[in-house]
Amino acid sequence: MGTAAADSDARSASRADGRALAAASVTVLLWASSFIAIRSSAAHFGPGALAFGRLAVASVVLSALLLARRGGFPPREAWPGILASGVLWFGAYMVALNWGEQIVDAGTASLVVNVGPILMALLGGWLLKEGFPPKLMAGVAVSFVGAVVVGLSTSGGGGSSLMGVLLCLFAAVVYAVGVVVQKPTLKHATPMQVTTFGALAGAVVCLPFAGQLASQVSQAPVSATLQVVYLGVFPTALAFTTWAYAVSRTTAGKMGATTYAVPVLVVFMSWLFLGEVPGWLTLLGGLLCLSGVAVSRMRGKAPAPIPEGTQPSRAAAEPDVSAESAR
Repeated sequence: MGTAAADSDARSASRADGRALAAASVTVLLWASSFIAIRSSAAHFGPGALAFGRLAVASVVLSALLLARRGGFPPREAWPGILASGVLWFGAYMVALNWGEQIVDAGTASLVVNVGPILMALLGGWLLKEGFPPKLMAGVAVSFVGAVVVGLSTSGGGGSSLMGVLLCLFAAVVYAVGVVVQKPTLKHATPMQVTTFGALAGAVVCLPFAGQLASQVSQAPVSATLQVVYLGVFPTALAFTTWAYAVSRTTAGKMGATTYAVPVLVVFMSWLFLGEVPGWLTLLGGLLCLSGVAVSRMRGKAPAPIPEGTQPSRAAAEPDVSAESAR
């Protein structure tokens, strides 16, 4: 009976892991495409205007879905995390990334932003008291060297290129903070609630750019405006919901590791759709950044099993309860 229950639990866990992986895969693919759409529309929309347009579209779509599913409002306990992740991740992250991609190519931006997972681990060690293991610190050092290499490789194109790298690094920081804040929030609210009200909070923060968006939409080609709509519907409304769904069923660290694939997809898509490929030195720096993340997430060796003959017997390992009672 116990074995059957264990097998059933294992199958349930496997199905949950499979659903989380599928949701994470959708997120990774759509987020990779967002770097291309942002870069492509950067000539027609300012960073703040693009962020507001994207979040406004996402807010409308998500609110309609939440109403249709009668999702309701999150409980009081969830609001601090929703507002914090909305302001930082949906608002500040998108403005900084849009601004950075006006200066550096999509592939470079994705390589730098994907320092985020290692920052998640550092924040977990500090805020969640998870500690700072040696491999984490080694990964931090490797990723730092990679960020320096990327900065040096782009500084040859002028100070503006270095500014683009710094903006993408800032985007990585607020992205990491947003994920760390969002994880405990999902204990109190559903993924749909967290994503919908997070997008609304981000849209409110970017509201000062609404006038600029209205002016630029009237001058932008239809294709650029459609890219803003695409960014709002797919990489934001859909991808952030699938991300929240997956994070609610696994750890933030594991989810951060799934984003390793994003830069590879972005470099390929950037070459295919934009004709842009980062230089070799930039790619080397980006690979160092990702290598640092990989090092930080490496698991230690499992402890060697104790030989069967040397294991203490149950009687020797457990105290004599009757003797303790007699005393």
